Amino acid sequence: MLVNEVAKLLKIGPDTVRFYTRAKLINPEKNRFNGYREYRQKDVRRLKFVLTARQLGFSIDDIQRILADADKKRSPCPQVRHLLEKRLQETEERFQEMQQLRERMQKALAVWQRMPDMEPTGEMICHLIEEFTIPLILEEK
Repeated sequence: MLVNEVAKLLKIGPDTVRFYTRAKLINPEKNRFNGYREYRQKDVRRLKFVLTARQLGFSIDDIQRILADADKKRSPCPQVRHLLEKRLQETEERFQEMQQLRERMQKALAVWQRMPDMEPTGEMICHLIEEFTIPLILEEK
């Protein structure tokens, strides 16, 4: 199969297929007559695995390590569990940070709704931000 055929089959863009090919997560053979990359069924299965792993939050590096184990006929399952626990913890931390950001944004907007618009001066760019960030920084420490 050619790039466009793989993309259509997996309902992704051809650039996605090319990206994972350049990342060496799949290795199609080159046709010696025309130089086109030809994807076999095993490449399609492997790409489907990669896409599923990405949907679960695994990084490209994670997937390369998982595939390296599998290619050496070693079970990647313990590594997969460990990596997913790590990715889940990172996601929880980002989620907490995003919740805190959301709260700061809500507070700022509530305060700013009651404040007038002001022209910039040589001393001030936007008083909304400048008057709000200093108390917030002190508040978070």
